[in-house]
Amino acid sequence: MGSLCLLLSLTLLSFSAMAMAESNGDPGLVMKFYKDSCPQAEDIIKEQVKLLYKRHKNTAFSWLRNIFHDCAVQSCDASLLLDSTRRSLSEKETDRSFGLRNFRYLDTIKEAVERECPEVVSCADILVLSGRDGIVALGGPYIPLKTGRRDGRRPRSDVVEQYLPDHNESISAVLDKFSAMGIDTPGVVALLGAHSVGRTHCVKLVHRLYPEVDPALNPAHVEHMLHKCPDPIPDPKAVQYVRNDRGTPMKLDNNYYRNILDNKGLLIVDHQLANDARTKPYVKKMAKSQDYFFKEFSRAIAILTENNPLTGSKGEIRKVCNVANKHHHHHLEEVEEVVELP
Repeated sequence: MGSLCLLLSLTLLSFSAMAMAESNGDPGLVMKFYKDSCPQAEDIIKEQVKLLYKRHKNTAFSWLRNIFHDCAVQSCDASLLLDSTRRSLSEKETDRSFGLRNFRYLDTIKEAVERECPEVVSCADILVLSGRDGIVALGGPYIPLKTGRRDGRRPRSDVVEQYLPDHNESISAVLDKFSAMGIDTPGVVALLGAHSVGRTHCVKLVHRLYPEVDPALNPAHVEHMLHKCPDPIPDPKAVQYVRNDRGTPMKLDNNYYRNILDNKGLLIVDHQLANDARTKPYVKKMAKSQDYFFKEFSRAIAILTENNPLTGSKGEIRKVCNVANKHHHHHLEEVEEVVELP
């Protein structure tokens, strides 16, 4: 009898030990997560980003935008990259992803990493690290970022509107959405400095030009905008756009802040940022100091990329970034989803 009790208590002990090991087996996000499992991972990504950037400069803007469009929507889990299936609409196909492109270059990076370490490095980490290296390619700061994210199994297209801050929302709504991710006001002002590079499609601007020109816009800038966006209803297929920063359009720098203080912000949010009492002091400070801008930008990117990641045994490591792995049946995911809730 005693031996049975002993056996039972030992079994229970080993169960609790297993449970503890399981809970301890998830270190969460850490620096250099792949140092043992794929030591070359970060170097391969950096090398690929350099090669691709040499060939197509615009990819760097895409990599930077990917971080925002993926990580701001509930979780930094590369759900953005999933294609539509019969069951779910891709995030890439929602209105808010208009103008997002160059996803195929992420596939190129993933293939290079897979050749070295098959099924070890997540698409979520590749998305974040290529964004980080893209920032460096654009003359921005090098930001040490943690890794260890795993990939989500389904797109989050149904909640994109709810979570992703929008350029036409009030500055209060934008500040609130970022604050929910742990990003404070100077962090938000710095993140919007990403508008220092790349371009804005006419589709997103025309309401400031037609039927009347927004009086808040600098008249010297309006002429250029009208020239670039001649149609009140632009054809979304025609790639008509205005460069965000005509001075240094390919450089991530603090020129953006000088522009918006001069009423040359293209989007409503750019204009509000320079004029709202909560954000204007930081805009002025960043316009004066590139170092301050870079410091706040680095801090905000680190917080954004750590937004609610899947780690440990959650999610999966996708073989190909635009398709969830096949072996997970739908009902299995449903069960797991329930278990994952805190």
